[in-house]
Amino acid sequence: MRLSKVEHGHRLPQKLMLGVIRARSHAEPLDILKLIFYRPELFGRPFNALVDAAMRGPSNWSLGERELFAAFTSRLNACMF
Repeated sequence: MRLSKVEHGHRLPQKLMLGVIRARSHAEPLDILKLIFYRPELFGRPFNALVDAAMRGPSNWSLGERELFAAFTSRLNACMF
């Protein structure tokens, strides 16, 4: 289910960025990008901070191991990113 606000309710700077992504990739932007760009102060920035902490913060795992684990998990979930 897609919420129409998340699909079409972006502010002008985010609409422009999504347009650039469409033009460069010749494809519709991924839903996660639309969600991150929709009201970034509510979801986008906190989500990006959490991902950054998980992927780049202190850990016993190397950066490569974390990237591989994220890719494997995405594959298991049939996720494109």
